[in-house]
Amino acid sequence: MRTFPLHLIRRAVYVCAGGALVAVWSLSALAATAANDIDLKYKTDRAACVSGRTPQDRATCLREAGAARDEARRGQLNDGGADYRKNDKERCDVLTGDEQRDCIARRQGKGSVSGSVEGGGVMRETVTREVKPPEPVASGPAQ
Repeated sequence: MRTFPLHLIRRAVYVCAGGALVAVWSLSALAATAANDIDLKYKTDRAACVSGRTPQDRATCLREAGAARDEARRGQLNDGGADYRKNDKERCDVLTGDEQRDCIARRQGKGSVSGSVEGGGVMRETVTREVKPPEPVASGPAQ
């Protein structure tokens, strides 16, 4: 059996302990950041409710903002962004060629947007202009 010098064993223990402390500190910092993000989102939502910038009445809006904060703290709330991105991609996947290219461009924000969610829907439009080459002039005897 091989034995190691005591100073090498101590150094290894210190390095491992230091790594463990850094890991614990990093996790606690991440948890604090997540809690701060949740509180910041709640404050932003609450300010929107109080100012009337939402389609809901004030009481409902405040109740929903508080419920969203509580669910986020329990880890039960997500932004759904991944689902929207997946849906966007799937909409364009069924198309081919120029139609697919135009669909992707609209989903990336190119073109014009009209309407609203409150009004029943958002319309996205791109316009592609095609210029046809001029018709060849018939060559032959002039009459």
